[in-house]
Amino acid sequence: MTTAQEPSTQQATKARDSGIAWMKILQWIAIIFVVLFSLGPVLWELLTSIKTTAAITADSVVYFPSFDQLTWDHYVDLFRRNRFYIYIFNSALVAIVSTVLCLAIGSPAAYALARLKLPGERIILGTVLIITLFPYILLFLGLLEVIRLAGLANNYLALIIPYTAINLPLTILVMRSFFQQLPRDLEDSAKVDGYNTVQMLWQIVLPMTLPALVTTGILAFIFAWNEYIFALTFITRESMKTIPVAAAQLGGTSLFEVPYGPLAAATIVGTLPLIVLVLFFQRKIVQGLTAGSVKG
Repeated sequence: MTTAQEPSTQQATKARDSGIAWMKILQWIAIIFVVLFSLGPVLWELLTSIKTTAAITADSVVYFPSFDQLTWDHYVDLFRRNRFYIYIFNSALVAIVSTVLCLAIGSPAAYALARLKLPGERIILGTVLIITLFPYILLFLGLLEVIRLAGLANNYLALIIPYTAINLPLTILVMRSFFQQLPRDLEDSAKVDGYNTVQMLWQIVLPMTLPALVTTGILAFIFAWNEYIFALTFITRESMKTIPVAAAQLGGTSLFEVPYGPLAAATIVGTLPLIVLVLFFQRKIVQGLTAGSVKG
């Protein structure tokens, strides 16, 4: 009996091991496919930005340029002829200020909604949720009229104020969910020690929700950095344009030439700060995303 069962057991083990091996192979194929699908356009932009114009416009597509087809002229022209550093400063200023304002206003509002018994709290939360789902592009005409009446055209506030207002609802919802997960015992102990609400929020509560602050802050920063429609319409002065607008308006040496090289270089330059930012705060972002989905 025992001898007869041993071959069948070995066969079942081999079948299971072969099934696990095939699953691992399929898993790695899926991972490689997703990575190539995601990074393919980025790699193509990077290669285009360092290829010569002749290699870019060649009849036969040059996927991987040779050494004599490589050049840094597109990046040099981007900063020397097009003064792209000015647009980087403008985008950074608008994105940083609007992100700081969004966190500074949204965090206390989220804490109030999470801890205080406010009249009409459900109505407030419903309104915030509706605003979050509302397509911001539909606000364009109304904001354009407000900007015109307030005289904010060609002013950084014309971008900072809308960006802050658009990102506020998402900040409030995310931060409120984190505040609700914090134990009330800490706040009760802080009140006994003589902390007022502002001190408790600044010194105790916000440091404990740092991953959430980083996550929502980066989302707000990315939106402000990449936004195009408002920046194109509200800012017409050349020295105040942001990166998306400046990149879209790059011109070639002639009217009928598409500057593929400078466009690719501008895309890489505009995307690189976001990549560095996400990689630098990668651990905090993962903590914020995972902690927000688990009830403590």
